[in-house]
Amino acid sequence: MDATRPRETLRRGWTTGACAAAAAKAAYAALVTGLFPDPVEIPLPSGARPAFALARTGLVEDGATAGVVKDAGDDPDVTHGVLVLATVRRGSPGSGVAFRAGPGVGTVTRAGLPLPVGEPAINPMPRRMIAAAIAEAAMGLGGPPDVVVEIAIPGGEALAQKTLNPRLGILGGLSVLGTTGVVVPYSCAAWIDSIHRGIDVARAGALDHVAGATGSTSEEAVARLHGLPPQALIDMGDFAGGMLKYLRRHPVPRVTIAGGIAKMAKLGHGLLDLHSRSGPVDLAWLAERVTEAGGAPDLARQAAGANTALEVLRLAQGRDLPLADLVARYAWETAARALSASGSALEVVVFDREGGLVGRAPFHPVG
Repeated sequence: MDATRPRETLRRGWTTGACAAAAAKAAYAALVTGLFPDPVEIPLPSGARPAFALARTGLVEDGATAGVVKDAGDDPDVTHGVLVLATVRRGSPGSGVAFRAGPGVGTVTRAGLPLPVGEPAINPMPRRMIAAAIAEAAMGLGGPPDVVVEIAIPGGEALAQKTLNPRLGILGGLSVLGTTGVVVPYSCAAWIDSIHRGIDVARAGALDHVAGATGSTSEEAVARLHGLPPQALIDMGDFAGGMLKYLRRHPVPRVTIAGGIAKMAKLGHGLLDLHSRSGPVDLAWLAERVTEAGGAPDLARQAAGANTALEVLRLAQGRDLPLADLVARYAWETAARALSASGSALEVVVFDREGGLVGRAPFHPVG
């Protein structure tokens, strides 16, 4: 898919939570009547009523199973195309809707998440959507309100290794997610939600230092630099703003921002979204920093005409100029504004492509 396509042309999709709710409603109907409605319609929190085709159906000895294939639209979602299965069985009178994790759905093993330890990783909003879909079916069919719903995602345990679940302490598979039921392409809501949950887990574990990194090289490097455990490492990616604004409301005593020269130059120039969609590195701004670092006019001209931020860094290093330190200082100022009034001490570190430390703005309390 061409990532340069206008956003308004991108096709929306459905969250795993919406797919689970549709599968659960169909399985519930079959539990009561022996028949699977196909397609099956569910209510979303917005009031919309999408219909889902069933990919799998089956009656089991004590219940019914239905499956929906997740269509994430044009979003590059790791769970696009997975089969979301719901098996519904009768529950104990008065128990309401209970949830179980089937194969491929994770279990919460660490405090700080919106679910208690030991619970299946079916998030609160998907649980409400599943319960609402079943309540609607129960009202229409006169069936029992007390059921056990098991959600499974075949292959989910392997796919979960591509997500933040293992670091968050969600083991054994994927999470069932979604707050609206709708996937908005490139909204990156799931990634930002994972950043927030990572901070929650760190705080619940009483960690006094977290580090947000733009990529794997800087993450490994900052972990070595400070001897940080995995739970202290936040996969910030390009979402510096998403991490810092959450930390402002949910502070940690010490915060490190880590990245390469290009991303940190963007942050230094005032951007909190470090993705390429926000624009390329401003080489004219970087050339001004070369001058500020003591570079001669000819070097500044070379920097302004360079192809990449890395080329500018190498030009500066060839003249023994502390360009990366200066970039880190400007990046610190941008990050400090987003983190203001948190009481945290903030540090920015810049690494090269080999993970070597090339620039640093040391810890200092934000204003």
